[in-house]
Amino acid sequence: MTDLVDLSALEERVQNLLTAARKAGADQADAVAIRSVSLSVNVREGRVEEGTRSENDEFGLRVFVGRRQAVVSTNDAIHLNPDRLAERAVAMARAAPEDPFAGLADPGRLAQSVPDLDLLDPVLPGATALEALARAAEEAALAMPGVTKSSGASAAAGLGGFVLATSEGFRGAYVESQHSLSMTAIAGEGTAMEQDWDYSSARHAADLADAAAIGRKAAERAVRRLNPKKIATTRVPVIFDPRVANSLVGHIASAINGAAIARRTSFLLDKLGTAILPPGTRVIDDPLRPRGLGSRPFDGEGVAGAPLAVVEDGVLASWLLDSATARELGLATTGHARRGAGGSPSPSPSNLYLAAGHVSPRELIADIRDGFYITDLIGMGASIVTGDYSRGASGVWIENGELTYPVAEVTIAGNLADMFRALTPADDLEFRYSTNAPTLRVEGLTIAGR
Repeated sequence: MTDLVDLSALEERVQNLLTAARKAGADQADAVAIRSVSLSVNVREGRVEEGTRSENDEFGLRVFVGRRQAVVSTNDAIHLNPDRLAERAVAMARAAPEDPFAGLADPGRLAQSVPDLDLLDPVLPGATALEALARAAEEAALAMPGVTKSSGASAAAGLGGFVLATSEGFRGAYVESQHSLSMTAIAGEGTAMEQDWDYSSARHAADLADAAAIGRKAAERAVRRLNPKKIATTRVPVIFDPRVANSLVGHIASAINGAAIARRTSFLLDKLGTAILPPGTRVIDDPLRPRGLGSRPFDGEGVAGAPLAVVEDGVLASWLLDSATARELGLATTGHARRGAGGSPSPSPSNLYLAAGHVSPRELIADIRDGFYITDLIGMGASIVTGDYSRGASGVWIENGELTYPVAEVTIAGNLADMFRALTPADDLEFRYSTNAPTLRVEGLTIAGR
């Protein structure tokens, strides 16, 4: 693994790209190298169905000629010709329209050091170990009464490397690892079959959920979905399970993304400094959380990261900005640029979460006479422009404070602005994804049923 973790060759090639860009006539430039290595094993019904391994190094060069910019990229590391790539980029930039907001990040905002966020597991498992994990998850699921089939278990591990250098002197690089394990179980027979899943992902293998526990959870969820009922259209309180509650936080991130604000295409456009969530509620983005799935020691422009409360005490406190959107809005970057090899930086969250509340999930449900506990959402029916929200859903019906029977084939509808103001978080926040939320209660959503 040592050769994959060593990014010195990539750093040298990135520097060569910058030198070539200056030689070709660029006023400024930045260059990135992105390494990705992955190994996965899929098991179904006791047999290895597929094993895959991939390794790739990708390079990107962004050049500026005045306020004109262009980006070129390649994944042909063997035949990488810095001079040819730079000449092509500069020619493209000279033909591009002027962008008054284009440019490198403010030097004063750049990271002066690269903090150790413990993102790299020193040992990555081989195919045999991954197969054992997948088998353990599947066996646990198939042992559950009511489970009739496996839709497959998958275990994967990989590395990612990121190198960034700019013509103004910034140099930064880091390596991260990722492990994942998933299981999808099928319960029932014939046309009455139902399926569900569980999943775990972590930077370090030691932080993955137990394989057998993942299998059992997938099985329990699949069995719980058997014999679903339909309900009449109604308006009731809704509980979002944590695995779908994070989607609401994702909608907040989309609505406060600097690109949407600059384009004036967000329903939160004029809400900076006003309450959008209930008092006491916080939404935080923290790129420096150790072992976080979205952690990064610096952003895609080299800007130093820091925790940021985007919502504080219910009040919208900040947009998520990169340098270009910040300039367009007359603000400073918040260090949220994300960069791939093939394009310019754009704003993106890192580890974003809605902070835990002060009541248990059980207490959130206890006073609900009729309500809906959502475990799955279908479709992408949320408009960031208007806030209109409509998605297919399945879950469990709530009666007199208790989870009763499964419900499927319904649609939940409302408006995100109203939903955010009527939101109550539980105290069960866990950091399982890069965007996280505890169990959430939202008052008065329309459930469209039969």
